[in-house]
Amino acid sequence: MDEKLEQALDISNLMITMNNQKRLLKEKYKENIIHYFNGGQFTVTQQIISFCQSLLSLGQTDTILIDDNDTPVKIEDLQSFADELVNVYWKSANSYLVEYNNLKANRSVKGIMDL
Repeated sequence: MDEKLEQALDISNLMITMNNQKRLLKEKYKENIIHYFNGGQFTVTQQIISFCQSLLSLGQTDTILIDDNDTPVKIEDLQSFADELVNVYWKSANSYLVEYNNLKANRSVKGIMDL
């Protein structure tokens, strides 16, 4: 095979592999930010964390939130719940960053597949 054509094929394979790995990392992150609490399922986002912090700053100690399945869930200890949300978000985002940086550092198909 022509050398330039082989290089183009290698680059194409690398891009496909990197995009697949990025997609898998994002899916893993989305799975990791799911938090189950009091029978409810909550996707931990910056918005839900901010909402809980706003309620706390207004002096609320409990609340009712609508979970991912549109089910109302009573949160009796809002401070504890908010702390758990921040912890889940931090761990998930940190893990995503570390794995993403490892992916960026490996610029070969073999290097990416070895992760």
